[in-house]
Amino acid sequence: MRILVDYRPALRARTGVGEYIHTLVGAYTAGSDDAVTLFTSSWKDRLSPSIPLELRARSIDRRVPVSVLNYLWHRHGWPPIEMLAGTADVVHAAHPLLIPARHAAQVVTIHDLYFLLHPERTRAEIRRDYAELAPTHARRADAVITSSAHTKRLVTEHLGVAAERIYVCSPGAPQWQTLGRVPNTPTDGYILFLGTIEPRKNLDVLLDAYAVLLRESRRVLPLVIAGGAAADAQPLLHRMAREPFKDRITYKGYVDHDQREALYAGARALVLPSFDEGFGLPVLEAMSAGVPVVTSNRGSLPEVVGNAGILLEPGDVSAWASAIERIAGDTPWAITLANAGLERARTFTWERSALELRRAYQDAVLRRGER
Repeated sequence: MRILVDYRPALRARTGVGEYIHTLVGAYTAGSDDAVTLFTSSWKDRLSPSIPLELRARSIDRRVPVSVLNYLWHRHGWPPIEMLAGTADVVHAAHPLLIPARHAAQVVTIHDLYFLLHPERTRAEIRRDYAELAPTHARRADAVITSSAHTKRLVTEHLGVAAERIYVCSPGAPQWQTLGRVPNTPTDGYILFLGTIEPRKNLDVLLDAYAVLLRESRRVLPLVIAGGAAADAQPLLHRMAREPFKDRITYKGYVDHDQREALYAGARALVLPSFDEGFGLPVLEAMSAGVPVVTSNRGSLPEVVGNAGILLEPGDVSAWASAIERIAGDTPWAITLANAGLERARTFTWERSALELRRAYQDAVLRRGER
């Protein structure tokens, strides 16, 4: 098969969606002889020549602004991908909306339905297009890729897509250079939050809980916050820079994938109080590194963590403060959590997801031929 993959989310900083498509493509080409092409388009950002070599793929790079191309594709269904990238058997969108195609089977990726359930907390382009268009696009797609069984259920219930057209391709656990063999619970470590600074991550509750500890606890580890800041993140950034946090919180901004291991190596625990996650990649990364996890009981997070971490109500400030305090002071408990996480992380493999992705592509081609 000739497969064209939308690589644009990974073109600049590889946050969750970009890292997912990058690593999934690499796992796919490692086990398949199919011809895979990475499609990128941007006015100013160019694909590094090393990426196609790393992923054993070709690349096609067009100098068309992302916002312009998205508007044309989403609102006018034009131009067909064949005009920009030539012929393919499958075109795989890294997001929920179809890439127009004359002949290729069309595959979309849906990580979560936050854009549908909470459109007020999403950015402008997503508010404009996703909630309105995603239901019909998902039903028209020849295959839908999700990263969790939780999202598969949501797509079936809310978008009306038949379950047999949805394929779960979960992220696999990363392979670290030094971490991942034994628990990683440094007594002089820090509490780590890793994720984009945006409303759905519920960072205010974490800051509220940390403020409680600073007022009342004798055991308060430093808090490190890492992740790019969304456009509406300024109030949170200002809050972190003021008392009582300014000397206790370190904000690192976006941390490149190659620097993640050092970030986890210094962490006593990962905390992620999100309102919703399509998967929650930092949780899997932390478990695979032997770092204890405290996260919310929403979205796909319970599916990923299982019994290997602490699951809390996202709005329960007292529970978050108590869990952070205990994990800082109770080393045997922290080690027990870390060991459970290491075992849980081993059940997630990219190889299994690549096999499921190949099945999705093959089925999509058959469905395209039928219609």
